[in-house]
Amino acid sequence: MNLILRNRNMERDPLEELERAQRELSRFFDFGLDNAGLFDRMLAPAADFLENEEGYELFVDLPGVDRKDLELTVENGALTVKGEKKETKEDKRFFRKETWSGSFRRTVPLPQAADVEKVVAELKDGVLTVRIGKREELKPRQITVAAR
Repeated sequence: MNLILRNRNMERDPLEELERAQRELSRFFDFGLDNAGLFDRMLAPAADFLENEEGYELFVDLPGVDRKDLELTVENGALTVKGEKKETKEDKRFFRKETWSGSFRRTVPLPQAADVEKVVAELKDGVLTVRIGKREELKPRQITVAAR
């Protein structure tokens, strides 16, 4: 019996061909945005929502947004941050532009324990910090056990 060795380099794997085509298309449409797909677009600013013992904190990245261009509302158990980042009117010719401008809206559902009467917002160094207190009746309580 004779063994015939096949040259694997001459065969084409359909999955490898699809991956190669995807890499080529990604390279063709690459505008310098790492990990961004062809149709990805920033629709809302990035936000982090944290919980601590006293309440909740929302951090929203808003570089270049002026305080007077922001609007915060609490309605139907959700906090909405709306605003606009104005584009500079200077006549500039960009070689590459990765910053964004225009209107934005970000809505974050609030937990049941959030007290909408205790909301404080501050914009500092391009980060909007919103602190929301917890309702007293829903805060965890420490119960001491009596010894008899």
